[in-house]
Amino acid sequence: MNFIILLSIMLQAASFKETQLKQARVKVAYSEKEEVVKQYFKNRGLQYKGHNLFLRAFKHEKILEVWVKEEGANAYSLLHTYDFCTTSGVLGPKRREGDQQIPEGVYQINHFNPQSNFYLSLGLNYPNASDKILSDKQHPGGNIYIHGSCVTIGCIPITDDKIKELYVMAIEARNNGQEKIPVHVFPGKLTNDGLASLTNALNEHRAFWTNLKTVYDDFEKTKKLKPVKVDKNGKYFF
Repeated sequence: MNFIILLSIMLQAASFKETQLKQARVKVAYSEKEEVVKQYFKNRGLQYKGHNLFLRAFKHEKILEVWVKEEGANAYSLLHTYDFCTTSGVLGPKRREGDQQIPEGVYQINHFNPQSNFYLSLGLNYPNASDKILSDKQHPGGNIYIHGSCVTIGCIPITDDKIKELYVMAIEARNNGQEKIPVHVFPGKLTNDGLASLTNALNEHRAFWTNLKTVYDDFEKTKKLKPVKVDKNGKYFF
């Protein structure tokens, strides 16, 4: 039975990549960027096949980190870093539709869009369980993506050129059976000094950012991802 289940999962994974490759922009992405991506892995001494993916975004620094975990490995390794092409809103979480805020919190990729208005895009599951508690109950907003182009009203754009690379990595991870690709979005790097600097400037978010720091600190210490839960007050905990 276990073998049958495994075979079924492998066939489903293969069909995902095959379906994506039927799309013209995905074909272009693989044609232009797969060897570039493989070189990133080679430069870091990491195996391309069989990797899991994890993304961390920092709004203040305007960077998106790409972390990978090799097959059989326990911890993640930093693979590559992308710059935000532009940004919108201010530091602080997204709390309502139309506020132009990039969300902050613990998310996962829940949508691959090969026909995006912004070339290619990877959707985040905003609003998540915490956002549904802390944000506007009727109009929290949605449709948050990491995407191409260089415009945004709450998403993370990294240009058409770079989204091709990230999209290839995400397909490969999904094709390897990684159903949930985690994405952590922080206001900035939440070191002790970083948090102090942010909260001195924007004290209204101190409690939320202090809570987010527990997620940041755990990964910084272990380079592993623990399951993150949300309590009745919208706080993250392990």
